[in-house]
Amino acid sequence: MNKREKKSLVWCLIAVCLLMTVVPPTNAAEKNYLNESEAETDARMQWWRDARFGMFIHWGIYAVPGGIHKGRSLSGGAEWIMASLQIPKDEYEKFADQFNPTDFDADEWVRIAKDAGMKYIVITSKHHDGFCLWDSDVTEYDVIDATPYDRDILQELEDACNEHGVKLCFYYSIMDWHHPDASGDSFPKYRDEYMKPQLKELVERYDPAVLWFDGEWIKEWTEPQGKELYNYIRSLKPDIIINNRVGKGRQGMQGMNKGEGYAGDFGTPEQQIPATGLEGVDWESCLTMFHHWGYHKNYQKWLRSGDSFIRDLIDTTSKGGNCLLNVGPTPEGTFPPPCVQRLDQIGDWIETYGESIYGSTASPFTKTPWGRCTAKPGKLYLHVYDWPADNKLVVPGLKNKVASAYILGGMEGNKLSTTRKGDDVVIDVPPKMDSVATVVVLEIEGEPEVLPWMARPDDAGTVTLKAEDADIKGANVRLEQKGENANIGYWTGENDTVSWKFKVDKAETYKVQLSISCEAGYEGGTYQVALDGKQLTGDVSKTEGWTDYETVSPGQVELEPGQYNLDVKPQKFGSGNALMNLEWVKLVPTD
Repeated sequence: MNKREKKSLVWCLIAVCLLMTVVPPTNAAEKNYLNESEAETDARMQWWRDARFGMFIHWGIYAVPGGIHKGRSLSGGAEWIMASLQIPKDEYEKFADQFNPTDFDADEWVRIAKDAGMKYIVITSKHHDGFCLWDSDVTEYDVIDATPYDRDILQELEDACNEHGVKLCFYYSIMDWHHPDASGDSFPKYRDEYMKPQLKELVERYDPAVLWFDGEWIKEWTEPQGKELYNYIRSLKPDIIINNRVGKGRQGMQGMNKGEGYAGDFGTPEQQIPATGLEGVDWESCLTMFHHWGYHKNYQKWLRSGDSFIRDLIDTTSKGGNCLLNVGPTPEGTFPPPCVQRLDQIGDWIETYGESIYGSTASPFTKTPWGRCTAKPGKLYLHVYDWPADNKLVVPGLKNKVASAYILGGMEGNKLSTTRKGDDVVIDVPPKMDSVATVVVLEIEGEPEVLPWMARPDDAGTVTLKAEDADIKGANVRLEQKGENANIGYWTGENDTVSWKFKVDKAETYKVQLSISCEAGYEGGTYQVALDGKQLTGDVSKTEGWTDYETVSPGQVELEPGQYNLDVKPQKFGSGNALMNLEWVKLVPTD
């Protein structure tokens, strides 16, 4: 019996099973896993919360064109090439004939991920194009039947993950551009006779730790369907973890649910990290190395630095989330070498400082002006990006008694001296040791007790309010970048507001300055700065682009010693639907 005959037999068996569904459901199928206790959820999620770092892999036949087709190149979303370049189905299917990744080595992939410090791998079992990376019984549009490769990629990955102690997880797209029943009135047939049988195959054959859904935005998919699917999958494997894209709760790329009551175990911010921690909420930021999720032939054009990925991991961990970093393998089955170099760089850093990441929880501080903080019982891990020039590291507003301080990574025996200065703890530190982030450990007594963070004047008396330190509120306004290029953008709502708290120690007249940019076609808006009952307004003029900033001043304010709150918000919009980008606000003494 050949493969086609075997699959025909399987289809007949599926049809018989469907006819027999009049049998009452089992107790397992009846259980509503959405109502499990907090203790049950905590036990199921614990390994995932401890892991903090995973690898995302987008791989399929879209790797063959590599983001370029008939001379047209995609600037983003190489894995969307079928839809973005409107390639007909029969033409796109020919890429399967060319998919022969003879250099694929599952053991090598898993070793690279493990050496980078990643505890789990999420791979696209089926992306939006409908092509499957395993030998599915309900289709021939898979790696065994449609390509010359004839090897079960997922089985090889499962074996390698088991060997190396890495959790294997699967991405699965609800949307399907290839299946004829995946849209319109026939969608229930696709759901019941194709999608659910495939998910059953994935769970029962490969025992994934997580199912990571996507494509839930199609009109045919609803929250009730998502809840039913969530319970169905949990009935197959009760301890499996499922992301929030199984239902309809996700708020766009922000990734978090609109409220309570939606299906899914964790939120999924995409290509962004929340500005602040989200207490009591599990989430995972998925980030990609080079602007595309799938492989693009010109990927190096967009490839970010290894340092930036390390800081992304620190940032997500400090806010209580996980970091899922994506690699798009080549059609030959290898990771691009520059991506491997960056993963090795991350691994080197984690080898030294991993204690500050794995099993840690969110920072107790609202802001840490020199970097980020993670925590464990009795310990605070201070990830210092901006090393103090005077080698005096100020920990703002920490009320706890400090038992000891030291630098992580082989220097635990060299204790650092600490002193208290008002509400702050000051640590005497040596010259900076790591160019990305040196981790200073504070051992403290009791649960962390901290005062709200406030910006303070520097030695010249200037108060600098950075984009990264802002409290951001609004539907779309967000922190777009970090580090030297940090800015607040997507000011598209009239109620979008960014705020800072700061304190000054003496009476002073300050000139208020903002560093803003505005691309041509969006100019003409007006912003408002509210401070101590005073309101200043300024006009937004065009600059050379969104990344070309100029310093402007809406006026001056007189302040007495004390604590203040400063807000910036739109007053009116100009030619376009976005106000401006904002790098920082400064209060500069006029004397």
